[in-house]
Amino acid sequence: MSFSAAATVVRPDSSPQQDTSPAHQEPFVVLVWNDPVNLMSYVSYIFRSYFGFSKEKAHTLMMQVHTEGKAVVAAGNQDKVEADVAAMHNYGLWATYEPSGLGA
Repeated sequence: MSFSAAATVVRPDSSPQQDTSPAHQEPFVVLVWNDPVNLMSYVSYIFRSYFGFSKEKAHTLMMQVHTEGKAVVAAGNQDKVEADVAAMHNYGLWATYEPSGLGA
């Protein structure tokens, strides 16, 4: 999953400005890491049930975790990503969060 940098908005009557809409203010990302414990089907199920991903997206992210060792599964402010990481831990998944490098 990739995230684009904040868009630059150009107005005819002004100089370029950073877009500060909420969609572009996600300074943290949630990473789920591969582990030797959980079944791939279980990881997909958690991604579908907790994050509301489609079956296809959940499968794609699960395969990224499995083959690359980790996947970005969510983004948001610190309170949101802390809650997401805690939820993943409660489901038995290994998860962390880190600055996205794109934040406000």
